[in-house]
Amino acid sequence: MIQIQSFTFNPFAENTYVLHDLTGEALIVDPGNYQQQEHDVLTRYLEERSLKPIRIVNTHAHIDHVLGVSFLKYRYELPFSLHPDDAPLLRAVKTYAPNYGFPAFDEPEVEQWLHEGDTVTFGSSSLRVLHVPGHAPGHLALVNDEQRFVIGGDVLFRQSIGRTDLPGGDYDTLIASIRTKLFTLPDDYTVYAGHMEPTTIGYEKKYNPFLK
Repeated sequence: MIQIQSFTFNPFAENTYVLHDLTGEALIVDPGNYQQQEHDVLTRYLEERSLKPIRIVNTHAHIDHVLGVSFLKYRYELPFSLHPDDAPLLRAVKTYAPNYGFPAFDEPEVEQWLHEGDTVTFGSSSLRVLHVPGHAPGHLALVNDEQRFVIGGDVLFRQSIGRTDLPGGDYDTLIASIRTKLFTLPDDYTVYAGHMEPTTIGYEKKYNPFLK
């Protein structure tokens, strides 16, 4: 069984996720840790439980989701995975990071490009990859059908959706991604979003004002 632990990091209140199972292997999704205190919180969680992180996967490459990638790559010698359509967003972060108060941002190298239909594995667990653009052109969601959950990044929030006014964003594309990809999942699937608390597919179908 997959255990999901979330941490809220950086001034954007971004949710970083650690997924691990009984084998002790762990997947880190969207590491937003930047300050040393945030690094310590994350590494302490891993090390106190004797977890072995094996990979970093990002749903997308906006600054608040990639701040901790390089730290973790160097600390644990981890490969980093991203959708290729978000490569320009990743390259752009270093140009504007100082303006947001992150002068020490270190651009990470991507070892593996992920696409729709790929599978991300760790331990005895697996997640299937969906391409859900709109908030970002290469935005991914990670789905586990056995435990009925989605790591959804900044696509769908509780009674809200991801913003589309950033470079590469498009409102109609985002709504289409939600309706044709996420909303085809059963209502009881939990959505672990990139900000705020978790929600469910069924709740958002019923109450999300952007998707009436």
